[in-house]
Amino acid sequence: MKKALFILTTVAFLLSTLTFSVLSANKAPQKGEALPTINLPIPKNADERNYLGLSGSGSFKIPQIKTKVVIIEIFSMYCPYCQKDAPGVNELYRLIESNPDIKNKIKLIGIGAGNSSYEVEIFKKEYRVPFPLFSDKDFVIHKTIGEVRTPYFMVVKINDDGSHQIVHTQLGEYPGAQPFLELVLNVSGLK
Repeated sequence: MKKALFILTTVAFLLSTLTFSVLSANKAPQKGEALPTINLPIPKNADERNYLGLSGSGSFKIPQIKTKVVIIEIFSMYCPYCQKDAPGVNELYRLIESNPDIKNKIKLIGIGAGNSSYEVEIFKKEYRVPFPLFSDKDFVIHKTIGEVRTPYFMVVKINDDGSHQIVHTQLGEYPGAQPFLELVLNVSGLK
């Protein structure tokens, strides 16, 4: 009797845990949806603040970046694919910044899933990342966006009225700077 009660209790516990996990799990944002609210610290570095069109201190939300399109890369300093793609993503930044027609219309940021500020800084220095990177040490942002694997790219279009929508998401398979820029220009309507 005790053994049957123990088994029944264990099965009930496992089922309730599984059900709760499935019901409470966030799904990755999809094309056409608004980006979930993500609060990031305003960079202390003046060049990064200027790049994003932000001022002051405190926090900001991604749609507050002064641009038409934001490319967000979810990365981890421990992810070998993120490490391999870093030079190509840096090249994407350089292509955007060297083109006066799109320089102020597309901005790039990275969010280090589970990475402390120290780890993000190591990644930034090791791979010479020229755009702002942010720490998500406690996986708060990562959970908000459905606990995606890395590298994960989201392209967010910011409308003139302040609304925004995701126009592209992509797990890995970074095709290179020029093909990715062409994709961003097409899906965002900037082309």
